[in-house]
Amino acid sequence: MKKQIDIISSSSINREKWNNCIRNSSNPIIYAYSYYLDHIAENWHGVIVNDYEAVLPIPWKRKFGIRYCYHIPFVQQLGIFSTTNLEVQDDLLKNLFRFVRYGDYIFNHGNSWIKNMASHNNYILNLSPGYGQISALYKKDLSQNLKKASREDIIYTQESIENAIQLYKELYSERTAHVVDGDYNNFLSLCNTLAPTGNAFARKIVNIENDTLAVVLLLKDEHRLYNIMNSTTEAGRKTEANHLLFDRVFNEFAGSNMLFDFEGSDIPGIKNFYEKFGAQSQPYYSIHFNRLPFPLRLLKQ
Repeated sequence: MKKQIDIISSSSINREKWNNCIRNSSNPIIYAYSYYLDHIAENWHGVIVNDYEAVLPIPWKRKFGIRYCYHIPFVQQLGIFSTTNLEVQDDLLKNLFRFVRYGDYIFNHGNSWIKNMASHNNYILNLSPGYGQISALYKKDLSQNLKKASREDIIYTQESIENAIQLYKELYSERTAHVVDGDYNNFLSLCNTLAPTGNAFARKIVNIENDTLAVVLLLKDEHRLYNIMNSTTEAGRKTEANHLLFDRVFNEFAGSNMLFDFEGSDIPGIKNFYEKFGAQSQPYYSIHFNRLPFPLRLLKQ
């Protein structure tokens, strides 16, 4: 079957068709929907096969007149999404490299066939069973930490999105220096758009004095809950509040036919924390490419 492949600016993309392709693919993720990229990406184009049978989003910037691909804050995975069995992977990659000459690109968990990629940790937990089945998968030391936390006078409750973002900035701005105020503002705008439909919200653990101990900001689509921002204060670490926070979230959403997406980490301590909940590995992938003209290619090696 003949394939027509186009590279289209975000302003010209048919958003209904684009989002339907993401939604009906075998590997849908929230980061690739047009509404997400419209809020978060500085610029983006889409590689589109036929009538949106397969798509690949390309976030880009320009330097010295040359377009390059970049990793957007608060976007873990992008990549190829398809609703057909067309063999289009190589064609999409060729168009990616034709449109941007340099950069890093992060592919989703369904794109494992691409050669010479680095693998990164992500973890998911099936929330379809009841809470009893979910908690039965907890590691022994996690169960002990939950017992410790439950002995404290602490409360699971709602938090505002603005407060969740502000706490994250206060606690982790030094380790996330690449995320600037404009990125946080864009993300807040996205959350404010999603919140009225219940697709962006925050939960927290507080003590009896109403001091915040741990907060999680979650995004939601048709398939997953996404752990976008998780913050723990010094007092929260002493009381194992973050363990209790995730446990309460799983209790709240148990039986929801959703996957909880931890968003993963290559940091051993965070990776081990997620594994304690019985989370399953679902890696994603990245490549770095340099197809700049000579001699610029040598300067960026």
